[in-house]
Amino acid sequence: MKKLILAAITSTCALSVVAQGTVAFSNRSAGGTTHVWTGGSLGQYQGNGSNDSPTGSVGYASLGLHLVGTIGGGGGGLAEAQHTFAQLLGAPGSGAPESSLLPGLGVTTFRTGGAAGNVVLITSTFNNIAPDAPVGTFEMVVWNNSSGLYPTWTQASIAFQLGLIEAGRSAPFVLQNIGGSVNTPPNLNPALTSFNIITDIPEPATVALAGLGAAALFIVRRRR
Repeated sequence: MKKLILAAITSTCALSVVAQGTVAFSNRSAGGTTHVWTGGSLGQYQGNGSNDSPTGSVGYASLGLHLVGTIGGGGGGLAEAQHTFAQLLGAPGSGAPESSLLPGLGVTTFRTGGAAGNVVLITSTFNNIAPDAPVGTFEMVVWNNSSGLYPTWTQASIAFQLGLIEAGRSAPFVLQNIGGSVNTPPNLNPALTSFNIITDIPEPATVALAGLGAAALFIVRRRR
């Protein structure tokens, strides 16, 4: 009896591992090419530029930005490429709210040279999206992990909100025919568009002062 129970538990665990939707996590494929930019004191830009396929009108280079992996140490920006992390967030359905997107399994870094601004291809799996799902909503997030303290977006998103690191996110996009036992993992392009990492972040002290100011204002209003 014990053996049967253990076998059932093992089978259930195996099925739960297999039961994950998959996506080909790369912004450079036969479906098109997009890029991630960084540098400069700018806000968030989202949209394709002249070096993308399909082409767009956002002038990242003219804004003083550079492709991730072209600056930051020897080897054609190898240090910057290796210390800039990327992950996919996703949820089932089309047009899912951004708040419902959960991190997929798998974090990647960037390439250099002629492929600067493009991530190293991995397969991203999602526990919250069924294999072979008809459609899913996704978002690509990127952050600076030169400190080594933020290996996933779960930690990095908090650090970014506190003004400790630079980060950026793509516009949400929809993919059809999520990978599974029938479908091959879909490519991100051409649904994904280019974007930049936000580097002009507030100092932690500024964030703290802003929080104190808001708290003080709340107390004053309550006393009235």
